[in-house]
Amino acid sequence: MKKMRSLRSVLIAVGLATVLASGCHKDAVRSLLDHPRLAPGVAMQDVTFYSAALKRNMTYRVFLPAKIVEGERLPVVYLLHGGGGDYRNWSNYSDVAQYAAHGPILVMADGGSSYFVNAALKPEDKYEDYLVNDLIPDVERRFPAAKKREGRAIVGVSMGGYAAVYFALTRPDLFVFAGGISPAIDVPSRRFTVRRLSQSQRFRTIFGPDGSDSRKRADPFLLVQSADPRVTPYIYLTAGDNEPLREPIQRFAQRLGSRHFAYEFHTRPGEHDWNEWDTQIPGCFESLLAHLPGKR
Repeated sequence: MKKMRSLRSVLIAVGLATVLASGCHKDAVRSLLDHPRLAPGVAMQDVTFYSAALKRNMTYRVFLPAKIVEGERLPVVYLLHGGGGDYRNWSNYSDVAQYAAHGPILVMADGGSSYFVNAALKPEDKYEDYLVNDLIPDVERRFPAAKKREGRAIVGVSMGGYAAVYFALTRPDLFVFAGGISPAIDVPSRRFTVRRLSQSQRFRTIFGPDGSDSRKRADPFLLVQSADPRVTPYIYLTAGDNEPLREPIQRFAQRLGSRHFAYEFHTRPGEHDWNEWDTQIPGCFESLLAHLPGKR
């Protein structure tokens, strides 16, 4: 298996060099780098539609059972990528497709580097509005998707893991389960630093200046103090033993426990990358599927 993946990487690199040398459009490069891991009994579909919140076309990817009985409504899991990624990451770097063979529908959203929130200092970047008001309704119009909270879950890695927890605490009406795999849970509380100037400027644009109300409204460590454990979705957290985010994730899990939220927290050997995250997905989905209804 490792040899096959190495060979595929070499072929992709050679093909990429050829495309670049020929001066082809960047979309051709993206297409070449797209190598979704499919699974038996699973169909894949990419959807491009107009987002009113972002005022432009957006694309998302869907895994769903290849055969669906007419009239069936399937639960839906929204999968959010990490910083610097896009809607193809989950399909390209994990084996998550297998879970769609018999349901649920897996929807892979695109969030750029937005943390899937409405940017405090860039009004045109309304990614939270995009996900809530545009993406979910579009999925439910196009696919046989369950349309109630009990049939929806959200899971993310790193940046997307932060967003999953954020939505669990701020929009408990939307999801019954939220999974944060190596969530960047402490980002809104990180202080501006010249040492990491570009990152600090980006965080300032998204969350606002240090100490601002917009920062506080986006900070899970503060949100957990006011959120109601009785209505908050079940929260699943993971961290790699050797990743830099383990300490804040573990500290956040302790906050959840002290306020009696329904949650679980796991660690496994690994760092902050897809090698670790792919090993965390089975445990996350085992818990997720226990909280979602079956086909209906």
